[in-house]
Amino acid sequence: MAASAAGRRKRAAVVVLGDIGRSPRMQYHSLSLANQAGMEVDIVANGGSDPHLSLRENPSIHIHEMKTVKLTGISKISGALALLLKAAVQFVLLVWFLCFKIPRPDVLLVQNPPSVPTLAAVKLASWLRGAKFIVDWHNFGYTLLGLSHGRSHIVVKIYFWFEKHFGQMADGALCVTKAMQHELAQNWGIRATVLYDQSPEFFHPASMMEKHGLFSRLGNAICSAMGNADCISVEKEVEDINTNVFISKIDGEIVLKPNRPALVVSSTSWTPDEDFSILLEAALMYDRRVAATLGEDDSMDEGQLWTDIKKGKQFVYPRLLFIITGKGPDRKKYENQIKRLKLRRVAFRTMWLAIEDYPLLLGSADLGVSLHTSSSGLDLPMKVVDMFGCGLPVCAASFSCIEELVKVNKNGLLFSTSSELADELMMLFKGFPEECVALKSLKEGAMDTASCSKWSTEWETSALPLVNQVCG
Repeated sequence: MAASAAGRRKRAAVVVLGDIGRSPRMQYHSLSLANQAGMEVDIVANGGSDPHLSLRENPSIHIHEMKTVKLTGISKISGALALLLKAAVQFVLLVWFLCFKIPRPDVLLVQNPPSVPTLAAVKLASWLRGAKFIVDWHNFGYTLLGLSHGRSHIVVKIYFWFEKHFGQMADGALCVTKAMQHELAQNWGIRATVLYDQSPEFFHPASMMEKHGLFSRLGNAICSAMGNADCISVEKEVEDINTNVFISKIDGEIVLKPNRPALVVSSTSWTPDEDFSILLEAALMYDRRVAATLGEDDSMDEGQLWTDIKKGKQFVYPRLLFIITGKGPDRKKYENQIKRLKLRRVAFRTMWLAIEDYPLLLGSADLGVSLHTSSSGLDLPMKVVDMFGCGLPVCAASFSCIEELVKVNKNGLLFSTSSELADELMMLFKGFPEECVALKSLKEGAMDTASCSKWSTEWETSALPLVNQVCG
């Protein structure tokens, strides 16, 4: 299907009204369109974070970066008018790129949400250029808007009509869950193919050499406390090039330290659909419960604990290091809350990793945590997919369709409250690193999940037939 009757190689345009570096699913689509469908691919997206190196180096993928337009004085305009003006400018910019800046595509693949003005711009471009277009439904835009305005707001109702109207005009549709497929069919009149998120091949369990390299690169960030000295930063003074918080290199052999902290990873866009206070409260509960098991109280001096840590003492319940990755509007708010916590055996670090280091972090961690609950209740967290791709077991916030992804007591656990998450942390990490039977069992289940399927297999089975059908 890669060449037309005249011998021209077919072309796809991947459209993201957002940061392509923070849109992993659309990056994977681009790679599959180039490598599996044999097409030339033009990505039209906003700038920001760098996409994965495999995209930047692929000769069949061409990235066209739209500059983010800043409208001076927009804050003086009423909210509704400001949104309308912003949408109008984005519409013109999108149409300009899709109709004049890129070669004529045979098919446009657009990420939804955002729906306004993306779907209308892509529909117009497809009509003007004689191309087909496919919508990839990640979630519903009107439900995201409803988080801040309420579902009954007139702007949300207009957004819903727009999203449904232009969504129905697409020549094909993909979606992320069976629950979303059912919703689209029953209430939207849209027939969509389920394409489950799967991690690509560069998500895998990290080798000891990869772990050592990663922790060496992140050494300063890991050992720098966010506030006062904590149970991780106190080790900084004894570190050298061959030793870090997690690993020692002795006579050329890399080994995990028996008294290392358990590494818990979560990624977030720091938005209202993820209540990060649940994780902070659970961490505080873990800290207090561990202290209670040892007969400690808040008046006890921390000096002896720091001394024991420096001497390499092992504990029944390990220290926990939470590394939270991501960018977003609520990050500063939660970082300030973290700095106010008084924790003895728990530490937090927030960071933004190079895109090549993120899979290594997941592949080096002991547990993943997902706080994603979905504005619609119909999409699944990509972060959990990536964690499973690295063989990392997960504790995930429970919502309506999460069990399409997380199999309880097989590759992960679910929680609804901070107390439930704290219970799971206590259960999973007792006896860490050698005697934690429950954690090891979930690890085996996550490894099985990782080996079952990868993105390329899922894409070839579910998406390629639709692309072939739409392109003719």
